[in-house]
Amino acid sequence: MNTIVTQPSAAPVIQALRSLGYSAGTAVADLIDNSLDAKATIVEIEFKYFEHDGAIIIKDNGHGMNEEELQSAMNIGSKDPRFKRRPDELGRFGMGLKTASFSLGKRLSVVTKYNGLYSQRCWDLDYVSQCNEWRLFTEVPDDIRELVGEIEGESGTVICIDKLDRFMRAGTENPLQENSVFAKVRRVHHHLEFVFHSIIENKNVRIYLNNNELVSWDPFMITHPSTVEGETQILNINGNKIKIKYYILPHASYLTEEEYKIAGGIRGWRDHQGYYIYRENRLLHFGDWLGMFQKDSSSQLARVRVDLPNSADDDWQVDIKKSAVIPPDNARDRLESIAKFVRKISRDVFYYRTQGSHLNHNFKGSLNTWELSGSDEGQQFILNRNHPILSEIHNRIDNETSKLLNLYLKFVQLGSPSNIIDSPKAEEESLQMVSDAVKELVIQFASTLINLKVVQNMQQLLDALITQPAFDSLNRKTLKSIIEEANISHE
Repeated sequence: MNTIVTQPSAAPVIQALRSLGYSAGTAVADLIDNSLDAKATIVEIEFKYFEHDGAIIIKDNGHGMNEEELQSAMNIGSKDPRFKRRPDELGRFGMGLKTASFSLGKRLSVVTKYNGLYSQRCWDLDYVSQCNEWRLFTEVPDDIRELVGEIEGESGTVICIDKLDRFMRAGTENPLQENSVFAKVRRVHHHLEFVFHSIIENKNVRIYLNNNELVSWDPFMITHPSTVEGETQILNINGNKIKIKYYILPHASYLTEEEYKIAGGIRGWRDHQGYYIYRENRLLHFGDWLGMFQKDSSSQLARVRVDLPNSADDDWQVDIKKSAVIPPDNARDRLESIAKFVRKISRDVFYYRTQGSHLNHNFKGSLNTWELSGSDEGQQFILNRNHPILSEIHNRIDNETSKLLNLYLKFVQLGSPSNIIDSPKAEEESLQMVSDAVKELVIQFASTLINLKVVQNMQQLLDALITQPAFDSLNRKTLKSIIEEANISHE
């Protein structure tokens, strides 16, 4: 079958790319992602205001690009999203540099330095529209080159976006006034402190906006003593390990006025409840229950963090702007069950202030005796070892008694009916391979039974061990071998 190559008209495609729905905050965040992928440790953002126009300059000390790499980066669609990426890589489509920039202004200039050598390119959408061809300038305008200055060190990159028709209505009869422009800049500032808060907290990078360093905004109030912090669950969804952890923020009565204001975030308490989806520590989406539940006042304390690897992008339908996700169908039931559980705790705290009695004990964890956890095999129930009653018991007993209690609780957890339904049974009487952790558990339990005189001889000891759900996968010969190897004495 014959084919012909068609070249899309540049002008209409450019206008379509400018209308993907970026906000100023999501656009600048997308541009910062490129600096992070270049392993920058310092990113400087500067918003300049001129009388009828402005400029947005983003400078980093990353590894820079040579001529060939810069040309590829300036191409529309420079990556295939199906290709495997580095585990920490934020880019996916090879579109962010162009689409984010074009959503702010009509001219994108890039100056980069690699091993001491400069390269530069410039897209001018006025020129592209005029000639209706994908014509890319190999040099940036002289005034822009002067504006961005020199790049210190052997490598780094500077991008400059001007002709800011979208950001400040430059080129129109009513461009934004300076105070309105910098009001938008403040909103961008707050947005970036939110989106990159985990990356900033990990001290991987320092980000400055108009010479002010960004300070991370933690939506989970992790350091507050009244925050309820759940166990980390790991879900295996289509071969990707998804980490989930919930937080219940303190009741308003246990916050200062300043703490309450800060925790409300950029949208307010009610609109910050729900799931927070991160990819490689970078926030993608937040502030709703992913269509599973409506927002309500009593759930406003509940915030659930979900961490995705970038290999899950396609599965979770991460969009070009990196601001929206759609979870796969086989994840929704598990997410919904977690949401129900977390929303119930939030209601308890919201209506009954159940955190109040623990304020002076640095309480972390829910008041439930059991909590959901997860593994590659699926969800399991584990005992809540942070329960305040259990903590108080440990405070009142000596170390030996505490160890005995912990051993008992370990077997209570392993013997939970929900955890042993699918427990594998030992069948053959051949010697089995056993991990050190399981051996230690056998030795601990056997020694305790002997010391408490629950059993009198090896036969009774093996009979007791073989009935324990925790040892269902071990046969009698293997148990006896572990005991003899440990030289545990018995009558």
